[in-house]
Amino acid sequence: MQQLRYTLFALPILVLSTFQAAALEPITEPDAPIIVYKVESGFDETKDFLQLAITDKGMKISTTMHISEMLDRTAKDTGLEKRLYEKAESLEFCSVIMSYKMSEAHPANLAVCPLTISLYTLPDAPEHTYITYQRPYLLGDGAEAADALVELLDSIVRSAVE
Repeated sequence: MQQLRYTLFALPILVLSTFQAAALEPITEPDAPIIVYKVESGFDETKDFLQLAITDKGMKISTTMHISEMLDRTAKDTGLEKRLYEKAESLEFCSVIMSYKMSEAHPANLAVCPLTISLYTLPDAPEHTYITYQRPYLLGDGAEAADALVELLDSIVRSAVE
């Protein structure tokens, strides 16, 4: 009986881990200005794992922007009624170390803060969740800080989908 319980508990985790491991590469080109990952899990589950990945790195999510709700709420008044997302949110957070490194390269780089990772599902395929972030372009001697930012953002996304 104990073996059966272990098998019933471990099998979904193994299947999910195996399935998600195949989804770890971005679907965008390596040098694209926006990096997009596609995972085969629901929006809420993906968001939970993304929030954990951010907070596990010692950062606090300062804002959750409910993009799809805002678009849906204003569609009639703006005439923009085509439904773009089933669900879409952006999570804003900050890394003190990265903020310092960016600002050290050039003071105007503070415009990149807070960091943002977005996730969304499409109306015709809600079983797929997309996770996306923008590749930073920094002023001054910011190439090293920009690379470190991409590494941080990518590690958060990968942690969320592993």
